[in-house]
Amino acid sequence: MNVMDGKETSIIIEGTMIWQLRTKTLTLDNPVWMGIVNITPDSFSDGGQFMKPSSAVDHALRLIEAGAKIIDLGGESTRPGAESISAEEELHRIVPVLRQLRKEQPDIPISVDTTKAAVAGKVLELGGDIVNDVSGLSDPEMLSVLRTTGAGYCLMHTQDNPMYDDVVAEVFTFLKERRQMMIDEGILPDAIAIDPGLGFGKTSEHNWQLVENMASFHRLGSPILVGHSRKRFIAEKFADREEGTQLVSRQLIASGVHVLRVHENCVTIV
Repeated sequence: MNVMDGKETSIIIEGTMIWQLRTKTLTLDNPVWMGIVNITPDSFSDGGQFMKPSSAVDHALRLIEAGAKIIDLGGESTRPGAESISAEEELHRIVPVLRQLRKEQPDIPISVDTTKAAVAGKVLELGGDIVNDVSGLSDPEMLSVLRTTGAGYCLMHTQDNPMYDDVVAEVFTFLKERRQMMIDEGILPDAIAIDPGLGFGKTSEHNWQLVENMASFHRLGSPILVGHSRKRFIAEKFADREEGTQLVSRQLIASGVHVLRVHENCVTIV
């Protein structure tokens, strides 16, 4: 369903898509949702709610019970204007949650939302499976971590200046070239998922153009992961961010998106 004009659309994707993680393989015949656990004081939607490790673990367990197939742990806010923190502080926030969650849920794939190779490497060593990197490989050591561990990786597009002649084409080209560079550097193609980066260096119009043309990214041959939940471009069109998130989720699923990164349960629409 196109949330802008109400038209019903659907995309049929042939063949089975897989995402190779550090210790397991995800088969993505149907869309899955990645539950967000922000262990931060300043994330835009839920900053401060889960700073205590016990609160963060309880929240992750609630998300899993509701249907999340991946848990994404973040120790540093990626909202615009957020202050950066050290790798040590990021790990101080994440590691206690990771250790306890892995005891409670030994099989759930755990992702770390970080741009730092040092953080990614430690989390993977302690039982993480995926690196969700909103910077698109800004840390030159990240490739080495990925080669050594065999972890899954989400490659996201971002840029500082939201200026495009054709946002869909330019984001596609960035992801295509960066993905090929990773493969040339020894990363397995099946380990790479791609994310067009809604809200990162895009205006609301750019975000909606990407949502409406999401199916074009299937040509890259990797799982598509989208993080749209509660973002500003949704709030600008919907009074209720969660309702807007649900409607955009429906459109993304109709476009064949494999992984939806969200704050709350969207399993009812899968």
